[in-house]
Amino acid sequence: MENEYSTTEAQRRASKNYEQRNPEAKQYRNKKSATKNFITQTATEEDFQLVLEWVEERLKNNTTNE
Repeated sequence: MENEYSTTEAQRRASKNYEQRNPEAKQYRNKKSATKNFITQTATEEDFQLVLEWVEERLKNNTTNE
């Protein structure tokens, strides 16, 4: 049977270990990806306008979550 993965076993283990040691980074990437997918694939015009309002408000207040 052919290898089902495009990465090596060692790379998969390293990635899993990194994700376990850095759960905040994993959560950040997941949220960022979900946001992009929602905006580009799912959002209605009304949703998109609401997101734009949130972004404008965030920029106006110049706040970050760093």
